[in-house]
Amino acid sequence: MTLQEKIIKESGVQPTIDPQAEIRRSIDFMKEVLYKFSFIKTFVLGISGGQDSALVGRLAQLTMEEIRKEIKDEGYKFIAVRLPYGVQMDEEDAKRALAFIKPDQLLTVNIKEPVDAQAAALSVAGIEVHDFMKGNIKARQRMITQYAIADRNSGIVLGTDHAAENVMGFFTKYGDGGADLLPIFRLNKRQGKALLKTLEADYAIYQKVPTADLEDQKPGIADEKVLGVTYEEIDDYTEGKTVSPKAQSVIESWWIQTQHKRHLPVTVFDNFWK
Repeated sequence: MTLQEKIIKESGVQPTIDPQAEIRRSIDFMKEVLYKFSFIKTFVLGISGGQDSALVGRLAQLTMEEIRKEIKDEGYKFIAVRLPYGVQMDEEDAKRALAFIKPDQLLTVNIKEPVDAQAAALSVAGIEVHDFMKGNIKARQRMITQYAIADRNSGIVLGTDHAAENVMGFFTKYGDGGADLLPIFRLNKRQGKALLKTLEADYAIYQKVPTADLEDQKPGIADEKVLGVTYEEIDDYTEGKTVSPKAQSVIESWWIQTQHKRHLPVTVFDNFWK
């Protein structure tokens, strides 16, 4: 088995999909969890204004609407959470995504104060917090907030990790990578777009340039610039297509370097290093 074949197998990407069937698959997956664990009443998700959170948010809302009808229980709900650091540059994009999602409830929690307090506390302890570190603190603070909301509402936290991000390890460990359910894990970026088109999302939602937008000194920097490869190439790779030697090298290098992010804490029983 080649490394590409191994990566495709682990990420679960299919070379072609039926968007309607995949929408159904994600909703049924989330409903199955709700049926199995009756104490779960709420899904919580941070909404950034980008493609991935818009897709997962809409799927979550549709799931809750179906489960309420089937169980005849109005206690089930989806909570969308805006988590700006101060004033977000893409606030209008977030509003557009929320208009598409139509969440049962919307909460906004500004994370600037706790993030800055954490950075200041580290500085007092002699730890210089550079921009990249602060970006990770932001991501983890957002997840802390989502879990607090979930705890208060008998809920669990959804994640937006998809195959392209997973392969590249392009997420913060225990930040946006620390969710309970990953409804679109098996889909790459272009497949996620196909689902949004089928769900009749605003064109601007799935054409927005993907960005983590975590670093103060590089606001809105495109994912593709950071990664050194395009999502088109990543998607081709995960669908088993041939990509340029350079793109293949970059993708496989990211996969190897970020393997620890895709693994639970390592114990003496793991074969992680081999």
